[in-house]
Amino acid sequence: MTASMENPHAGQGSVLLDIGGDVGALVVTMPAELEGIEVEIRPHGHGTTAHRSAPDDVHRHHPHVAVVNRPVVGGSSPSLVFPELVEGHYELCAVGTDDVVLTVEIHGAEVTTATWPE
Repeated sequence: MTASMENPHAGQGSVLLDIGGDVGALVVTMPAELEGIEVEIRPHGHGTTAHRSAPDDVHRHHPHVAVVNRPVVGGSSPSLVFPELVEGHYELCAVGTDDVVLTVEIHGAEVTTATWPE
């Protein structure tokens, strides 16, 4: 059996956003040099071991997506998209770190946009 990419077509088209009620989405514009890294999102306050409220939080899986150069009107833009998030406050960091780089507030039935700091 040969190794293959998890999804070789990821980022090559539109992203379906599943929003409504208390569910929103997040689109983050990223610096071009970060294309390909993976970014994790988690509820605010779950970033480091000191903030975890229960032993099970240490092993909790948090959603993560890759920074992809996506087609936009007039060209392309490196970005990441979390298409379905329950409203609340979230923190984002590169996968494998506890260094929170960005915090956002998600509102139901809305698309929140943010820009990753340079």
